[in-house]
Amino acid sequence: MNDVFDLRDLALPVISSPMAGGPSTPALAAAVSEAGGLGFLAAGSTAPEAVAADINAARVDTTGPLGVNLFVVDAYEPNPVLLDSYRRSLQPEATRLQVALGEPQWEDDHWQAKLDLVLDLRPDMVSFTFGCPADDVFDALAHRGILSCVTVSSLDEATAAVARGAGSLCIQGHEAGGHRATWDADASPSTSPLMTLVSAIASSVDVPVVAAGGIVDTSTSRALMDRGAVAVQAGTAYLLTDEAGTNATHRAALVDPNFTRTTLTRAFTGRWARGLENRFIAEHADAPAGYPHLHHVTFPLRQAAIAAGDMEVAHLWAGTGHSHVRSGAAADVTRALAP
Repeated sequence: MNDVFDLRDLALPVISSPMAGGPSTPALAAAVSEAGGLGFLAAGSTAPEAVAADINAARVDTTGPLGVNLFVVDAYEPNPVLLDSYRRSLQPEATRLQVALGEPQWEDDHWQAKLDLVLDLRPDMVSFTFGCPADDVFDALAHRGILSCVTVSSLDEATAAVARGAGSLCIQGHEAGGHRATWDADASPSTSPLMTLVSAIASSVDVPVVAAGGIVDTSTSRALMDRGAVAVQAGTAYLLTDEAGTNATHRAALVDPNFTRTTLTRAFTGRWARGLENRFIAEHADAPAGYPHLHHVTFPLRQAAIAAGDMEVAHLWAGTGHSHVRSGAAADVTRALAP
């Protein structure tokens, strides 16, 4: 067995969140790692071949540690009546944007192929979102010197992940942008503040914990580490950086004074996620649970809205600290977040 990567060895205890769909580029991950933090790549909703290419590309630009995030997509069957009704309600929007809606389907996001990939390429850390893998997965990662991490949003999830063998935890508060990590797809997401969650979980488990959600400055990072976190993880703070792959519509919305609030929604993917409040979210507050089914249904619609610069329909993931986001180099953001 190889020595497992230790988060406490980071020069700067700052981790870039894995942001699927474009923002988390190899250049962003490498820049964060080169600055002394830990850069993450997002494997969710990405073909295995593209994930391998991203890992190799990031390694060209940094000798620092790298992380990769995988989605745990458990078998799930949404209510077919609600799913069909919701799909039909989207047709006028699709007609306006001149696209065909996608077909609802379940798939496991190439789980085994991606797991085999990270075991082969050995990034320093592999995290899991939406659920917790079996104990043999944790054993296999540790055997290769890879630190495992499970994203949790409650004390119950945290204790269950540690009992199964997780090497570390990422505690996600309700302030975080993008998808909530809640394991139960039907459950309402926790509203517990990150500070409260970190205090409760860090004192109850014997593995390193990372704090994520609404982190925008040094003082917040310091307060979270005082409560037991060994590092902080930020995503929204990096969205406007030079190295991020954030699309132009998303970038424009983040600096548009008309977007002042974030909210939780299932309208885009069937899983709760936090984004800038826009017309689409407001008009589809009754969207049913159904991931990845709704993700596939709305994908063409979201892509068309992004291409058209339609900020009222595009998904604009952002955390509660979005008003503090600034453009610039990822290294500067990393240093500004460090306690």
